[in-house]
Amino acid sequence: SDMAKARAFYEGFLGYESPFSIPRKDPNEQLVWIKINDRQTVELFPGSEVSPETDRLYHIAIETDDAEAMRLYLQSKGVAVPPKTAIGKIGNKNYFVKDPNGNTVEIVEYLPDSWTVREKGKFMSDRRISTRMSHVGVMVGQLDLSMKFYGEILGFTEIWRGGGGATLSWVNMRVPDGEDYVEFMLYARAPTRDVMLTKHHICLEVDDVEKAGAILASRPLPPGLKAPDAMKTGVNGKRQINYYDPDGTRVEIMEPRTFDRKPVLPSSAKPPAPLPPY
Repeated sequence: SDMAKARAFYEGFLGYESPFSIPRKDPNEQLVWIKINDRQTVELFPGSEVSPETDRLYHIAIETDDAEAMRLYLQSKGVAVPPKTAIGKIGNKNYFVKDPNGNTVEIVEYLPDSWTVREKGKFMSDRRISTRMSHVGVMVGQLDLSMKFYGEILGFTEIWRGGGGATLSWVNMRVPDGEDYVEFMLYARAPTRDVMLTKHHICLEVDDVEKAGAILASRPLPPGLKAPDAMKTGVNGKRQINYYDPDGTRVEIMEPRTFDRKPVLPSSAKPPAPLPPY
């Protein structure tokens, strides 16, 4: 809702840089890319296009090495796809599809002459609190359909599932060629906006979350932001700290391994009853 405040958080506080931006309909607004590494970015969209009461997730993106082949493949599996693969304003092939829960999923192929490749090796400050976004969290109300879309169709593999009680809360689905994953945030009732802001999140991986927390504590938190949570150990056995951007979206700082180096067994709890898209 306020690009200057958002940039103060992602750039000034978290230490990232913006390699490029694109003006929108209003010349005073821009679509801003925040660079995590050469392959991962967070895109900040001007908030005037959505109601202040809505969730802030615009889309998640999955990289492929052949966007057109992926489009034809998805079409053959019954997924609604656009009539052709377009080239976006920054020079990459991309298009959007919907997952079974209504989340927008961008399929993107980085092209050699794109802005993304042009800035390879640049705009990666030593101030970055993390050099990898290990996962994104999206809300899922229909687990079976989501397992089919991400698992059977896209080829993701389940690597863990967990729950804080008798009901399953999370399912982690890893991409076919890499270590990144999508975290299904399950819900048992129609979510409020505050719930959506917490469940929809990005996770920045750090080797030592206590050290990362100390670094961030030494930097001024932009005024008006929700205070970060205290460091804790999650149900998955990994230490983490949750921060919140100016619109309330959760940014999770988390270690890649359990605090005691012992594996946490996946949950056998039953998932919530299926719900329609939020």
